[in-house]
Amino acid sequence: MKHAALLVVATVLVAGAFLLDPIAQDPAYHLFADSRRIFGVTNFWNVVSNLPFLLAGIGGLRYLSTSQARDELQSLVPAYRLLFAGVLLTAFGSAWYHSAPGNDAMVWDRLPMTLVFASLLSIVIAEHVSLSIGRQILLPLLLAGVGSVVYWSVTESNGAGDLRPYMLVQFLPMLLIPLILLLFLSRFNRARVFWGMIVIYATAKAVEELDSRIYMAGQLISGHSIKHLVAGLAPLLLLRELKAGSGKQPANIRLGHEH
Repeated sequence: MKHAALLVVATVLVAGAFLLDPIAQDPAYHLFADSRRIFGVTNFWNVVSNLPFLLAGIGGLRYLSTSQARDELQSLVPAYRLLFAGVLLTAFGSAWYHSAPGNDAMVWDRLPMTLVFASLLSIVIAEHVSLSIGRQILLPLLLAGVGSVVYWSVTESNGAGDLRPYMLVQFLPMLLIPLILLLFLSRFNRARVFWGMIVIYATAKAVEELDSRIYMAGQLISGHSIKHLVAGLAPLLLLRELKAGSGKQPANIRLGHEH
């Protein structure tokens, strides 16, 4: 019953997204409140505020190379590795985009983020719903994510930009993950971390909308730079939990097998 409810919600959300009219990229999005050029770098603080992603990505990949990670995560190591690789690439892609904002550069900002969205949803499904489904759905989610960015870029270049698939890739996990956490128990004790990541993500999106207001309050830092700093806390929080080993699975459950 719970599986059917999850499937129905996902289907309705996907179908609903395509009932909307095509959504083009707003050119005004590239006009950030804090465009100060420092040390020869345009939008300096929007560029360097990606540092938490860099630290989390490197730290996560280093941890996943340890025996502790292999023992605890077992068959989900590849999904976690993809997640932290996406975080690391997001640091570079976002920095590249913010140094010269535009649709072409935004492709490299959005592509690595789809790796994070896809792998996170796959991990939550594997740890809460079904290990086999979580593992099997990873590749389709990745292809959908990458395809959504390519589709947006092609349609944008043809003068009829459509962000609907990318918005679905970005927001569907943030809508489905809370439902999964509420309906299904976990093989681990990481539900609180996933809840924390959702709250962090929502906070980051909120301050992003206040970009100009925050910057004009004191002209020290903009809402968009704060967004990067806040969002970077999510993978750091997950990494801290993984390294602490507090999410160890119950003794009667082995993550390498489906029960």
